[in-house]
Amino acid sequence: MIFETISTSNHEEVVYCHNKDAGLKAIIAIHNTVLGPALGGTRMWPYASEEEALKDVLRLSRGMTYKAAVSGLNLGGGKAVIWGDPNKDKSEALFRAFGRFVNSLGGRYITAEDVGIDVNDMEYVLRETDYVTGVHQVHGGSGDPSPFTAYGTLQGLMAALQVKFGNEEVGNYSYAVQGVGHVGMEFVKLLRERGAKVFVTDINKDAVQRAVDEFGCEAVALDEIYDVDCDVYSPTALGGTVNDKTLPRLKCKVICGAANNQLANDEIGVELEKKGILYAPDYAVNAGGLMNVSLEIDGYNRERAMRMMRTIYYNLGRIFEISKRDAIPTFRAADRMAEERITAIGKLRLPHLGAAAPRFQGRRGN
Repeated sequence: MIFETISTSNHEEVVYCHNKDAGLKAIIAIHNTVLGPALGGTRMWPYASEEEALKDVLRLSRGMTYKAAVSGLNLGGGKAVIWGDPNKDKSEALFRAFGRFVNSLGGRYITAEDVGIDVNDMEYVLRETDYVTGVHQVHGGSGDPSPFTAYGTLQGLMAALQVKFGNEEVGNYSYAVQGVGHVGMEFVKLLRERGAKVFVTDINKDAVQRAVDEFGCEAVALDEIYDVDCDVYSPTALGGTVNDKTLPRLKCKVICGAANNQLANDEIGVELEKKGILYAPDYAVNAGGLMNVSLEIDGYNRERAMRMMRTIYYNLGRIFEISKRDAIPTFRAADRMAEERITAIGKLRLPHLGAAAPRFQGRRGN
């Protein structure tokens, strides 16, 4: 039923990658390349089944198409998942085997880090292909994208505060941050630097303690984060945390965070609108990491990256304008903005069929 599945989601290509000797089982999904090559991270996760892995990579790759489009990037959407436990199954052979599959696509898909993957893993992928971003600075890359994702999230937050409260004074408000991993911790740091009151939770108790000790946050239990009396709820880890069970408990006025797929379904987005809770669409808010690594394709420049992060503020402002103009929830306004750009450019260009010119300037021998 794979053709029926991908025709429903409008994917261009799904590649199953297998190398028995390396223990590699991976899926690469290319959703849409009208705007350019598909760029999206690789996630390593111990999926319960092949069906679960496929569902995840299809969902994530589609999200990357919309993220790139709404951010004004000349990139399409793709994603990869490696079926395995990142704590036990990593090896040089596995990542080099994966890199060879990425390379075989000729530039239609460019990979990067995602959940379960770090810059060290990308070092092995880089040995087999140039079509990888988020590599260490010594290779001409940008390194860990977490600080950029967090800074971009701050820009989205400021846009949301301006719409909801009429000002951008981050420190005047309180925040319930669900998840203090790499991105979450960076985001917490930015909030506290501006004097904000911050509540945090995470499945990793050591990370929570660090947020308390280093940044002066207040810790709450995992399930209690939804009951915190705060101005902004910031999901920065798990997806789907705004759902039928948590929505009645939320006391916030704004939802803005770095997690992907924050709303359990579209109906939740409609309910948020009815309740008067302003939702900053996740893929527009958390685009900072994608923006940052995208610059590696033509030669990385940190100053240019920081300037790009600031465009997230204006992208969110445009989304809120469309929402008000067309009387639709903000998540639908974001989709409309992305789809209109893809449609307009699609009349000028065909799907990206691979690298037509040398890229990755400044990378190794290029």
